[in-house]
Amino acid sequence: MFLAMDTVFDQCSIAILDDTGKVISCQTETGKRMQTQQILPMIDAALSKCQLSLADMKALIFNRGPGAFSGIRINTAVVQALSVAHDLPCVGVSSLQAIAQCAYQKYGLTEVYSALDARMQQVYFGHYALNNNIMQAVDNDGSDTTERLQDYDSQTVLNRPLVGNGANLLHLHDEQMVYEDVSPDAAIIGQLGVAQFILSGGTDAAQALPKYLRNQAWKTLKEQGKA
Repeated sequence: MFLAMDTVFDQCSIAILDDTGKVISCQTETGKRMQTQQILPMIDAALSKCQLSLADMKALIFNRGPGAFSGIRINTAVVQALSVAHDLPCVGVSSLQAIAQCAYQKYGLTEVYSALDARMQQVYFGHYALNNNIMQAVDNDGSDTTERLQDYDSQTVLNRPLVGNGANLLHLHDEQMVYEDVSPDAAIIGQLGVAQFILSGGTDAAQALPKYLRNQAWKTLKEQGKA
């Protein structure tokens, strides 16, 4: 069994999956204001509902980002704490890959650009294509490696569907398809994490690290050297 969680997509979502990636339980509460208070009770409730404990889990799966900084910090901190307390490996899943996987499951898209609004006139951006029912990162699309910051109004190299809430913030090719209503939950995070765990295993808590992309933005303005 695997426990998956997400607090990055303006929600608190918890899922339990079996060793094949089948979703046993998933609960999602929308909104981000109560995530700190919600996440541990939701984990306890999910385990209780399935008559399981953390000792039954093979790994803890979490959304490592990029995305909302507070959300990334919350689920990373919870995963690290539970990992240490229960000696469980961790699996970090990309939020951009989760958006791509959600687009595949919801719309049948097999190659997409994921775009998540990063504010400050930029989106978090990645290029993904289907491989064995998993949307995998395309390492190079002709301009740069995947998972990066992309400026508003920039244009993708290829005319492929854009998915995620930052899709319409980019400059579109003629007839380029846009799917903004792609909202992954912990079930999708979990399915990607199970596949990743089977392929390469997990990491210890010290290596269960977030991915911000905008490395300075989580700091205060004073720490950034700004007035």
